[in-house]
Amino acid sequence: MIGVPELVVLAAAGYRATQLAVHDTILEPARGAVFDWHARKPDSKPREFVVSLISCVYCMGWWISGAILVTWLLASGQWDGSPLAVHGMEWLAVAGASVFMNRVDDTLGDLTAR
Repeated sequence: MIGVPELVVLAAAGYRATQLAVHDTILEPARGAVFDWHARKPDSKPREFVVSLISCVYCMGWWISGAILVTWLLASGQWDGSPLAVHGMEWLAVAGASVFMNRVDDTLGDLTAR
């Protein structure tokens, strides 16, 4: 099971990776290509799902946090040491902390824009 310091680092990594995927300009061309792909067939449910996923910090953050956690657990040799349910709880903790960081960032951004 991961400790609090690992949770903080993984949550920070999840927060930053989510910001990169959803907001940062470096991935704007990739997001633009997906939006163009969706615009060619806007009634497509799979395309709508993909656009919703890449536009939502909470949706994208969930999956990114899971990928970061699994990578960390495998790289550090901690995957086999705990039951799958424990890893599920770790995923919830990392994703929740990442979402909290995104919420704070959004709130501070709204406050400074006033």
